Amino acid sequence: MEENFKLAELPYERITIESFQKEAEKIIEGFKAAKSGEEQFLVHKKYYGLMEKMRTAIVLTEMRHSGDVSDKFYEAEQDYYDEISPKIESFEVKYKKMLFESEYREYLESKIGKVPFKNIEIQIKSFNDVLIPLKQEENNLTSKYNKLVAQTKVEFRGETLNLSLLGKYVRSKDRATRIEASRARSEKLLTIANELDEIYDKLVKNRNEQAKAMGYENYVELGYYNMKRNSYDKNDVANFRNQVKKYLVPLASKMHEERRKRLGLEKLEYVDEGVYFLDGNPAPTGTADDIFVSGQKMYSELSPETKEFFDFMLKHELFDVLGRANKIPGGFMDMLLLYKAPIVFANFNGTSGDIDVITHECGHAFQGFITRNDEIMENNDITSETAEVHSMSMEFFAEKWMELFFGHRADDYRKMHLEDAIAFIPYGSMVDEFQEIIYTKPELTPAERREVWKQLEKEYKPHLDFNDDKFYGDGRTWQLQQHIYNWPFYYIDYCLAQTCALQFKTRMDEDYKVAWDKYLAFCLQSAKDYFPNMLHNVGLKSPFEDGFMKEIVEKIKL
Repeated sequence: MEENFKLAELPYERITIESFQKEAEKIIEGFKAAKSGEEQFLVHKKYYGLMEKMRTAIVLTEMRHSGDVSDKFYEAEQDYYDEISPKIESFEVKYKKMLFESEYREYLESKIGKVPFKNIEIQIKSFNDVLIPLKQEENNLTSKYNKLVAQTKVEFRGETLNLSLLGKYVRSKDRATRIEASRARSEKLLTIANELDEIYDKLVKNRNEQAKAMGYENYVELGYYNMKRNSYDKNDVANFRNQVKKYLVPLASKMHEERRKRLGLEKLEYVDEGVYFLDGNPAPTGTADDIFVSGQKMYSELSPETKEFFDFMLKHELFDVLGRANKIPGGFMDMLLLYKAPIVFANFNGTSGDIDVITHECGHAFQGFITRNDEIMENNDITSETAEVHSMSMEFFAEKWMELFFGHRADDYRKMHLEDAIAFIPYGSMVDEFQEIIYTKPELTPAERREVWKQLEKEYKPHLDFNDDKFYGDGRTWQLQQHIYNWPFYYIDYCLAQTCALQFKTRMDEDYKVAWDKYLAFCLQSAKDYFPNMLHNVGLKSPFEDGFMKEIVEKIKL
């Protein structure tokens, strides 16, 4: 690996499916010919090498395409990987089935661990070659959705803005500006509403077909297998959502009422969502460069491990975070496995969300960094609820340094951050219940799906008034939630993780150093155990335990 690489300068070359399959066949032949567990493990390391090479090319492509969807070269590369990724998955399932059924499995388990074999069992249940055409169509549909949203521009006060950059006006302290920006956004979204309906309708039908092809009643079961749920099921999640309704929705409603008074409003409308103070939400006091300088100071003081991590990220310029035209909204972290390097993608827009990138996405990246040298690839095959504990907890650990970013409004940020965390859990649970209903009843029409969403809003967000907005008031809020289109059943993982992050928060309020040591230990476990076990290993409770939510609500100090 080159020592002084920079993200923007990394070379890229397409890895063709032909070259991949040629190497893959050699690996399968080698595994079959191996005469011992030791020999099979040596072949398994070659599998790591092949997947590291392919995944690095795919991640580079995704990041560069997401950074500019008008770039024709990377658009073609993204289309290519969309086309071949089901074939890559086909090889992975065939190869892992051999691993699963190996006569030397006991030895392989001693090297790789038991959890990966549970994950293989789930992967076998989630994929068969019969799905390849359907998966290809699914990839095309999600790419179409992402491009549609990324290229949706709103004319506002003489500026042409994508949805991310419009965000600063939608969250303006001036209510008239918020109303004007929200109206402009809704009017623009109405022009693509039919397309959003059509893409999702096709996705639901496609995913239902996938489920039927695998012998399942509907996509819910297959969706759970796709999410590698290896230690809990839909009944556990339903129990969690019921606890949210019983204990957290009343707390959130009380909090929203306090927010209404703070904002001096007669009632809260959707244009007031995410606005916490009459003089506006705290915003970063400096430029993007200032944010990185402050971030470096924060992480150098937090711990030796975080100092090494952030210095590495800056040295190799592993951030693509400036908002610009034709850039896909949102943010993510991923790993360039060949370079043992995390990358962070986001859209700075001058709001407090810019600091969340330096805390949330860097929580993901930090965990990837401190485990990057583990030679067992499966140890970093993290399920998403575990990954989100890393990021959401880091947000709370970073709060000590918020004066660096927000100056005299640091306490306002801390208050907003806690309230936002509490407000999020009902919303995220609603997204999950919506998807469960939709995939249980794939025959619903687009209009009926919107009615389902409206009903759920009454249960999870009773404080909300849409004031006859033609887009959001028509049960369409979910259509801007990328996870619903791109990654079904992912979103509840944020809710599970947020409650665990709140556990870390209550611990750090008692003893910051002890809480940090527990967090570091949790991160280092990576994917070596099941999610509830890893929580128990560091003295935390699982979100699925009865009484868990009640206890969290009682300990939160608003």
